[in-house]
Amino acid sequence: MDSATLKALQAPIKEKYKEDPGSALITLKAEGRVGEGISCKVDTGKALVEAGLHPATGGDGLLACSGDMLLEALVACAGVTLQAVATAIGITLEEGSIRAEGDLDFRGTLGVSKEAPVGFRAIRLQFNLRSNASEEELASLAKLTERYCVVYQTLVKGVPVESRFLTHT
Repeated sequence: MDSATLKALQAPIKEKYKEDPGSALITLKAEGRVGEGISCKVDTGKALVEAGLHPATGGDGLLACSGDMLLEALVACAGVTLQAVATAIGITLEEGSIRAEGDLDFRGTLGVSKEAPVGFRAIRLQFNLRSNASEEELASLAKLTERYCVVYQTLVKGVPVESRFLTHT
């Protein structure tokens, strides 16, 4: 897709959101069902993914790890955003890869240490690109990719999370 095609595709959507800001507020949803053993079956809309315990918490490594899925969501969002931004500003990416790594101390989630945090301590996102773009263009690409990547911004800024437990008898 080239810049003109992307802009033509998005122009009516952007105009709609300018005229009616409320139409831009969309609720994304994910659903899962408790599975066999210690697992949760998550419907991605494209496939059913079964998540389970990471081997560092007693899992056998055969099921997806939710921590890995979080990093995968970051990589997917950052990769799509990178390509959209590059297309929009006219940068040609000859090749590119995105890698996310996150550091966890599993003592926290296993309740071994109250001092060990539950969750990622740090996440690193790395882009490896081959392009003829100038350093200035690549700096702009990096800045805009970070600015418009939904998952990146959610992780960096944080967001209130509300949970409810409903029981049915």
